[in-house]
Amino acid sequence: MNSSALSYTFSQRAQKLTGSAIREILKITVRPEIISFAGGLPAPKGFPTEAINRAYDRVLAQMGPVALQYGPTEGYAPLRAWVAEDLKRSGAHDISVDEVLIVSGSQQALDMLGKLFVDPGSKVLVEAPSYLGALQSFSLFEPTYVPAPTDEGGLIPEGLTDERVKDARFIYALPNFQNPTGLTLSLARRQALVERCAAVGLPIIEDDPYGDLRYAGEALPGLLGLGRAAGATVIRLGTFSKVLAPGLRLGYIAAPKDIISKLVQIKQATDLHTASITQMAVYEVVKDGFLGTHLPTVRELYKQQCTYMLDAMATHFPATATWTRPEGGMFIWVTLPAHIDSTELLARAIQKNVAFVPGAPFYTDEDAPKNTMRLSFVTVSEAKIREGVAVLGQLIKES
Repeated sequence: MNSSALSYTFSQRAQKLTGSAIREILKITVRPEIISFAGGLPAPKGFPTEAINRAYDRVLAQMGPVALQYGPTEGYAPLRAWVAEDLKRSGAHDISVDEVLIVSGSQQALDMLGKLFVDPGSKVLVEAPSYLGALQSFSLFEPTYVPAPTDEGGLIPEGLTDERVKDARFIYALPNFQNPTGLTLSLARRQALVERCAAVGLPIIEDDPYGDLRYAGEALPGLLGLGRAAGATVIRLGTFSKVLAPGLRLGYIAAPKDIISKLVQIKQATDLHTASITQMAVYEVVKDGFLGTHLPTVRELYKQQCTYMLDAMATHFPATATWTRPEGGMFIWVTLPAHIDSTELLARAIQKNVAFVPGAPFYTDEDAPKNTMRLSFVTVSEAKIREGVAVLGQLIKES
């Protein structure tokens, strides 16, 4: 049918939609000759394929009619209970099952929270830079973004002045191995953040997809547990994408009951419930402590990959470039000399068959620095890491 003969009108919200800068770059990286440091994709070597396969077999053999039927919006009760117990072990000692909602990946959680809290023009605080997927999700609801001050240690709680937080709906933060910077918020800053937000009544959305992927330093308590002790409202997002596999599309929200109740209503209008069979299979995988033996292998893999990239950067990047040294997760954030535009650098790098993500899309303001970039290291071989970093180093020097 000739599209010009069709008649339809998109909503104003739909007309304002834009694509993800990362997704656009990934279209290029499917070419086999491209060395891609662009995608934030977990390493397939870390996917427990056999364990997941056995779990699906058990669920279908033993509970097939239930697994293939509609289920409760809140999620599979045993999996919710497992999440609650896991959160208790990480510091949220008084969390209950009723405060856990299973969702179809943490990206759905971000969408639902945008629906719950954001009206057109609502003030929303975000780190600068922040996770692009969250910015893309929240932007659908037309907030007014206010960047929260950050430095080489991440978010600065003292920067949350009365003027900055006034009438804000929430602050969105990633305390562990932040995407895109790889930075980790110190214990002192975590405590200061929850205390400040408790004092001014500012909810915190704690997004923690990478917290279980620490391969250096000491584990730190999450904002959920610290916030409950300080009287702050903390909404925690977690996911099985990074500890099992992203294709499962399974995550959770932990929050006070009144927030969960509203989110349940939103989810009912969105997809009724997350896939029953997936929830049941994941519970079968994790219920007996599987992650305790599986994750150390994944952490070691990511540590090696990170070391390869840091060593290559030290060899090939000029002294005028600086970068973060993550204690976990998947990303390194690079700051180039001020005169270098990383978007222009990307165009030249692609000609040399290397890809990365320029830093500008991770900011909400038009005056975002143009001399930054994010490198992901977990899906590229050691040889390709060294080859690709050498190419980037040469291009930076030529600039």
